[in-house]
Amino acid sequence: MEVGLILRIAGIGIICAVLSQFLNKTGRDDHAGYVSLAGITIVIFMLISELGNLISLIEEVFGVG
Repeated sequence: MEVGLILRIAGIGIICAVLSQFLNKTGRDDHAGYVSLAGITIVIFMLISELGNLISLIEEVFGVG
């Protein structure tokens, strides 16, 4: 796993946390939940692509497929 991916995930987490706290303070709790859900969804999609690369590498190393 490259460092850039870890930094992107951390950046998304920080942005979502700040936005969520801001929305909670302004009384928009439902929007804060949507921001958190969107952040989790974005990170999951990023990790799915990396998981595909990992599976391809494992297949290549062990000669499967």
